[in-house]
Amino acid sequence: MDIAHLWHALGWPLLRLLASLALALLVANVIEALNWTRFLARLAAPIIRIGHLKDVIGASFSMAFFSGAAANSLLAEAYGQGRLTDRELILANLFNSLPTYFLHLPQMFIITVPFLGPKTAATYVGLTLFAAIARSAAILVYGSIALPPLPEGCVVCHLTEDTFSWQKALRKAWKRFVRRLRSMLYFTVPIYIGFHYLTVWGAFAAMEGWLASHLSFLAWMTPQAVSIVMFQVAAETSAGLAAAGAMLGAGSLDGREVVLALLVGNILSTPMRAFRHQFPYYAGIFKPAVAVRLIVHNQAFRAASLVAVLVAYALLG
Repeated sequence: MDIAHLWHALGWPLLRLLASLALALLVANVIEALNWTRFLARLAAPIIRIGHLKDVIGASFSMAFFSGAAANSLLAEAYGQGRLTDRELILANLFNSLPTYFLHLPQMFIITVPFLGPKTAATYVGLTLFAAIARSAAILVYGSIALPPLPEGCVVCHLTEDTFSWQKALRKAWKRFVRRLRSMLYFTVPIYIGFHYLTVWGAFAAMEGWLASHLSFLAWMTPQAVSIVMFQVAAETSAGLAAAGAMLGAGSLDGREVVLALLVGNILSTPMRAFRHQFPYYAGIFKPAVAVRLIVHNQAFRAASLVAVLVAYALLG
């Protein structure tokens, strides 16, 4: 393989990907730092009435659109004071999955596009968004059936407004951009190069026999798709995206196969990653036993919703 061919087949596509990725990451962090979802908090008051949820839960739901830590701290305080039962605390935490998802939605979509392209990225992000909406909707349905109606409360009474500062927001965005870009490049460059050569050398054909005997429950997936799942499980989300981008670029997989692989990898990788990253954070707000209980319920509910979305897309997509 000569230098010219290597540049056109690997160097230029990788350089173009990294440039678009850096720009997308910067834009996403600026949007996130500007608290673009704050206006959605106004919807909380009428929504919680549907699910017979207390006003403090509505306030936590509103705060979760711009600060997950503040939302959980509000729930912890109410729980510690006896204003929330164990069941209400778990429901509140599950209910907050939608605003928590919206908090990072711009970054997730803008970063996914350079790897997968607009159409495939929109499909994947749209399916995970639908799963998040379904989770919160399910909590409202359950609450309307299992919880007694409550008198009118005051959601806004529990909220605190921070003074907005452009300088502070942009400084926060730049700090996050530098940290996340370094981490993403660490995975993207070697994985993209590695998958390029694995494709050229035909290494994926050798995986078929191994998959048949070790991962029979993924036998419906091609070896290339399973490799995306493996990278998501073994490393970070950006590793799976880098692998998916390489497969799409090489024409080894189509958009539908990539979306299915990313959904499977998402389901299998998130629970352990959540415990690794979320437990120290949750344990700093709630008691350790409560933190474990919340994480278990949250991840089980999340996995169930993604499995339902995966099955529906596999059958209807």
